[in-house]
Amino acid sequence: MAGLRTAELGGHEPKAVQKALSLLEAVASLGPGAAARDIATMSRIPPATAYRLLNLLVADGFLIRVEDLSGFALGRRTRELAGAAAPPEPDTDRGRVLEELRSQVRFGIYLASYADGRVRLVDRDPDHELAAESAITAHLHASAIGKLLLSRLPEHDRPRPLRRLTAHTITDPSTLAAELRRVRDADAAGEMDECRVGRTAVAVPVRTSDGRVAGCLAAIGKTGRLEPTDRDVRDLLRSFASRLCLPASERRSSAAHT
Repeated sequence: MAGLRTAELGGHEPKAVQKALSLLEAVASLGPGAAARDIATMSRIPPATAYRLLNLLVADGFLIRVEDLSGFALGRRTRELAGAAAPPEPDTDRGRVLEELRSQVRFGIYLASYADGRVRLVDRDPDHELAAESAITAHLHASAIGKLLLSRLPEHDRPRPLRRLTAHTITDPSTLAAELRRVRDADAAGEMDECRVGRTAVAVPVRTSDGRVAGCLAAIGKTGRLEPTDRDVRDLLRSFASRLCLPASERRSSAAHT
């Protein structure tokens, strides 16, 4: 990266560039608003080093700070590199399906993919701002999207310890295990005030042609307007999830099973 100047890297240029790339990958995975602490944890870089490199990446335009300065998001130069490196995904059909669903509900609709035990939001509702997005991808036990993935993973792959984000977040492993059994049995997940107070979500799986869970389709709205066990919402999401298809690369790397 031309912007990461040699003098600023302290004589360890190759390792510093590798760390900078790991930080960019973590921000891309966590989503806009990713906190420096979560970025450092995901990339396994000491916080002091991560903070210094994050500031350099911001200065050179590879990252930006979100408006309230609570976290980071990918910058213009990173988006330009991504656009030059890969052709656009053939998601025309996906877009039509999601647009149709969004026209029928008053909640935000989001499509997420699962790969290597991680969540990535691949389609965000343009009409509904999603605050604290990084909490959804970093703390799977606190969100409907994350619970659906965790319910498909072996117990030893589940996060420990369980961080408390609100007074309603499940932090007891046995309680979470029981919740994940219910999620698997219902083939749907819900959350209410667990990831963020005032927010409720419902999520259902998106499967591949061979039945593997490659991601999920989620409705996110205000608590009191959306119920986490709303059967009508679940059924509507399922009907549209059956019409969705995630890119082949995401299907091959999916870690979730039926």
